[in-house]
Amino acid sequence: MNSRARGIREMRDVQHRYSEQQRSALLNVARQTISARLGLASKIPARTTEPALLEPSGVFVTLRKGAALRGCIGQVESLFPLWDTVAEMAVASAFHDPRFPPLKADEIKEVNIEISVLAPLSKVADSNEIEIGRHGLVIEKEGLSGLLLPQVASSRDWDAPTFLRETCRKAGLNPNDWKSGAAIWKFEAEVFEETS
Repeated sequence: MNSRARGIREMRDVQHRYSEQQRSALLNVARQTISARLGLASKIPARTTEPALLEPSGVFVTLRKGAALRGCIGQVESLFPLWDTVAEMAVASAFHDPRFPPLKADEIKEVNIEISVLAPLSKVADSNEIEIGRHGLVIEKEGLSGLLLPQVASSRDWDAPTFLRETCRKAGLNPNDWKSGAAIWKFEAEVFEETS
């Protein structure tokens, strides 16, 4: 970790796949990879030997400055080890999110890192299956797709129809396209972040 004291804050009450030590290691590789890219660290942490962190998994890395989003990029699925995907998505979030300019060295101390490790997607047959705070959504129609993480709906106090509409908007679809012809998937995520 860097010179700031950082801990881990879990975003919701879920069945944990990863220990506190494993979550801390993933947050550390995200921070150190960004720092190395900025020239503030000489190298990234050596690859872990822990089997759980070497299994392929979808993951999103979210960066925030205060309450403001500063970058968020991820992959729903990955063929590569979680450790490597976290490092790759951390760099993508910091430097390649098209909504933001690349992160600068003087910002890194202000950035808080959140990691969402995704469980496999499952098809939604009925919108009543969607549990706010538990499920994230992927909606796809006519070649367009959008994804929102579970914590997005719960942090904004959305109900399921609002969550579906907003995921359609994220995809560039009409907000009510979820009602006709769209493919909808739900997923769970283990979400944890740094705390100062």
